[in-house]
Amino acid sequence: MKTALTISTYFILIFIVSSGTTKESIDPPAVKKSKSLKLFWSEEFNIDGKPDPNTWSYDIGNGPDGWGNQELEYYTDRKENAYIDNGTLKIKAIKEEYNGRSFTSARLFTKGKFQFKYGRVEIRAKLPAEVGTWPAAWMLGAEFGKLPWPDCGEIDIVEHRGSELNKIVSAFHYPERHGGNCDANNTMINNATAEFHIYRMDWTEKEIKVYVDDKLFHSLQLTSSMPYRQDFYFLLNLAIGGGFGGPVDPNFKSSVYEVDYIRVYK
Repeated sequence: MKTALTISTYFILIFIVSSGTTKESIDPPAVKKSKSLKLFWSEEFNIDGKPDPNTWSYDIGNGPDGWGNQELEYYTDRKENAYIDNGTLKIKAIKEEYNGRSFTSARLFTKGKFQFKYGRVEIRAKLPAEVGTWPAAWMLGAEFGKLPWPDCGEIDIVEHRGSELNKIVSAFHYPERHGGNCDANNTMINNATAEFHIYRMDWTEKEIKVYVDDKLFHSLQLTSSMPYRQDFYFLLNLAIGGGFGGPVDPNFKSSVYEVDYIRVYK
């Protein structure tokens, strides 16, 4: 559902690139089921302050046509809109007049700093509940910029809107299917905005599968014509309004999207 803006390697060595010390339990139950998978990279969000600049960059502004989605926010790199506190990344949307827009928020990405191909991704997150919010954890092909969207490919691991609480959406955008015709599916869960859940993607040369708390709810069989056999990078953002987010609650003041960690296994 987003429009948009990945380091492939096959080292035998297992390493962790993180902005903080790795949490004690690096293997949640979903991963322990597969003994062959090893932690390849993680972002644990353990050091308070702004996100690690060695890992994260920011999109700034409102982009052409509200980032192609008629979004209402102005994205900043301010600590007020993206900060780490008590072990989680908090992306905060605020109702305020800023550079001609009525809302601010943040959109972070790892392009040029961490990109990879194939593996298991787990994102533990708690989503905002306010009507008009549109949080997402997603990925773009590293060739974006050289290739236009959707030729670069896009994977939306999790999207949610405050107007439809607990409805989790995943989507794939590629040349044959994109925008309003993207390959999307959804599932309902409990307490998406009150509790942390694990949003997972299993990506191989043959297919991509998306889960929430081990429940498979979307998949794509890959063909040679699809742009999913290249490096991709992560994006995290909290949009306000737009074609997917919809009308904003007139009483909206602020909202927080929390991400506990991102882990990649191979």
